[in-house]
Amino acid sequence: MSSPSLVDDDLIADLEARNLIHDSTDREFLRAAVTDGPVGIYYGCDPTADSLHVGNLIGLVVLRRFQDAGHRAIALAGGATGMVGDPGGRSEERNLLDEDTLTYNVTKIKEQLARVVDLTDEQRGVLVDNRDWTREIGVLEFLRDVGKHVTVNQMLARESIKVRINSEHGISFTEFSYMLLQANDYLWLHDNLDCSIQIGGSDQWGNIISGVDLIRRKRQAHVHAFSWPLLTASDGTKLGKTTGARVWLDATKTSPYQLRQYFMQTADADVETQLLTFSLRPVAEIKELAAAHWVAPQLRLGQKALADDMVTLIHGADAAAAATEAADLLFSKDPGAASEAAFETLAAEIPFSQMTAMQLAEAPSALVAMNLATSNGDARRTLAQKSYYVNGVQLDEKAELSTHKLVHGKYLLVRKGKKSHHLVEQVL
Repeated sequence: MSSPSLVDDDLIADLEARNLIHDSTDREFLRAAVTDGPVGIYYGCDPTADSLHVGNLIGLVVLRRFQDAGHRAIALAGGATGMVGDPGGRSEERNLLDEDTLTYNVTKIKEQLARVVDLTDEQRGVLVDNRDWTREIGVLEFLRDVGKHVTVNQMLARESIKVRINSEHGISFTEFSYMLLQANDYLWLHDNLDCSIQIGGSDQWGNIISGVDLIRRKRQAHVHAFSWPLLTASDGTKLGKTTGARVWLDATKTSPYQLRQYFMQTADADVETQLLTFSLRPVAEIKELAAAHWVAPQLRLGQKALADDMVTLIHGADAAAAATEAADLLFSKDPGAASEAAFETLAAEIPFSQMTAMQLAEAPSALVAMNLATSNGDARRTLAQKSYYVNGVQLDEKAELSTHKLVHGKYLLVRKGKKSHHLVEQVL
């Protein structure tokens, strides 16, 4: 994992240039602490699913930036807070998960974290689970050691709490206590792992600052925190969702190909912002890339760089190369030059079927079977219009699919028009 170039060798200035600091404790004290470092910095996410999603990626990349600059990255999987549920950004209470499910989710999340943040050396990066220090705390002990240092007035003043209190569903005492649990996490990490910075999205700022206050009251220590602005697309939609579904970091939920396509669909107006947010490229290089993108936006230079960077970061260079080759294969004039791995990747992403040479001999019925025509008559009319292509070769009404050369001895990539595809593997 290589280290990126920082703006004037100042990590906080680099984050500012990327618009990754929204709220912060005293900025100059924060800057001095980072400059004087190394520091321990933590980002937490609750294991409410067995995969993190693109929305978590900002926190992981910020941890990676600090780690590359020589600081200690602390990733917290909130097994305890996940049992309670964070009220922030929600209109109703989360479903509470049992301990076995949370343990499984934490295990899966660690695999995803380790691709972005180096966890092989605990002095550079470590994953912790807040159940380890929370499960043994008794109710009376927690109320005495944490609750007495936080006023209800402070808690009611937090925006996330106000929104939920005024909502149709209200807020349970369980979720109301979430802020105290998160504050206690920061205290424990400060005492045991020398952590002095907490980070998160701006919707978490109330919870984050509660931990800063608790450490000041209990330890008379000055610690730091900052948040980044919630990232939305230029159309106002929330980051990490596409057609209402999460974009996951687990390859079995969102494949490298699908992740690449997600970033390839980034609007031109959002490309520079997302590169600054997610890419480990230096700010100056991103600015140059953004300028080149706008000279010829139809080439999609910015989207390609963003997609390649993110798939490489999350799934590795080989997966990124296969995803790129598979995407290029769809519109290639010579699919025969593509690797077998590209066809295997594509087989999981577009309509795919296995057919015998006999089935392929009758082109109209074969095209109907591929759902590229509604009937034999429709297939014949479309063939006459020369709207079908097989392995990049245009077909006519006399076409016989079984006579076309198979790529890698087995594949036919069939295309109708510009966007409809079907991959066939010929079998005996």
